[in-house]
Amino acid sequence: MTFDNGPTPGVTEHVLDTLGARGLKATFFVIGEKLAPGPGRALAERAGAEGHWLGNHTMTHGEPLGLLGDPRREVEEITHAQDALGGLSHPARYFRPTGHGSVGPHLLSRAAADVLTSGGYTMVLWSLFVRDSKMPEGWVERALRRLPESDWHVFVLHDLPTGAMDELPRFLDAVDSMGVEIVQEFPTECTPILGGQPGVELEGLYVTPRESATVPGDH
Repeated sequence: MTFDNGPTPGVTEHVLDTLGARGLKATFFVIGEKLAPGPGRALAERAGAEGHWLGNHTMTHGEPLGLLGDPRREVEEITHAQDALGGLSHPARYFRPTGHGSVGPHLLSRAAADVLTSGGYTMVLWSLFVRDSKMPEGWVERALRRLPESDWHVFVLHDLPTGAMDELPRFLDAVDSMGVEIVQEFPTECTPILGGQPGVELEGLYVTPRESATVPGDH
């Protein structure tokens, strides 16, 4: 279970309280600019202290890195966010690209991929995306319908002020009643770069040539 786009004061506290009450651990992919000293950073520090993992979700959560068309910005979106994380980062240097919900060659530019491999990052993708940030109503039912599609999922939720996280306790209780185990470890199928080492050919799958940069439809 992963949470993207936080930390968000007024929302992330509820997520942490809900997970803590059930003894569950998750991974928070945080936006670097939200980690300036203040409530956001305090929430990230709390998450780390409570045993959750923290990863890099770019500095500003702008366009997917394969679509920016500016190698300097593509690099800085990763490196500046990692600098903001500092000692809060998981040792594996987890990185999740922005993708508008879809996995494809729009996720990375060549410059971004080079930073990830040379910097020893582990890129973590996802398999279950229920658009809770855009469609907060009904996400629990959408998620529960899709859970049986696979023996495992890397599930993305968003600790944003949409009201979606009000339903997190109901979802977790339903998952528990189904006998589904929630763990922090990521399957290799969702980590195409592991410790800086690509496990697959990145070109065409996650890295796009500039002239063919497009975003596939959400799924």
